[in-house]
Amino acid sequence: MINTSALREKPTLTGERVRLVPLAPEHTDAYFAAGLDEEVRRLTGTHRQITYAEAREWCETRADRADRLDLAITDAANGRYLGELSLYGVASENESAGYRIALSAIGFTGQGLGREATQLVLEYAFEKVGLHRVWLYVYAFNMRAIAVYRSCGFSVEGRLRDALLWEGRRHDALLMAVLRTGFRAG
Repeated sequence: MINTSALREKPTLTGERVRLVPLAPEHTDAYFAAGLDEEVRRLTGTHRQITYAEAREWCETRADRADRLDLAITDAANGRYLGELSLYGVASENESAGYRIALSAIGFTGQGLGREATQLVLEYAFEKVGLHRVWLYVYAFNMRAIAVYRSCGFSVEGRLRDALLWEGRRHDALLMAVLRTGFRAG
């Protein structure tokens, strides 16, 4: 049984190096800047740059959404914005949800921060929300992310051939998922 109040509450989750806080208006500038970064856009397959007004509206409306969880990833020591993540597409009847994460490419990749953030949100998803399955899509060229997801218990379940056309080249997307019974906490 899904605990929908765990999605409405917008928790703060703290690890050793990252702190996940509700995505809010104060994150607008950093969220917008991350969306302009070419590497972030490539890794997420985002062709269109969002406008500042769209970024502001997104950050302002996340607290109102009872059907999903959008959190800013911040540095636990100084509160600096590192990226954002979401549990979305929650299917209560199937006890499942989608997951996405985007770290700002400016100096924050390769440090284990995404792994820690993913572990924190998965623990919350399985223990507090009551999910059984969390799934995601990742582009096959993003080997670093695939390794992180595997280390958290995700397995490849399928391949979407030629799902992304980026700068004239086609790339596959992998469908990965982790079950409550396969989750590996930090």
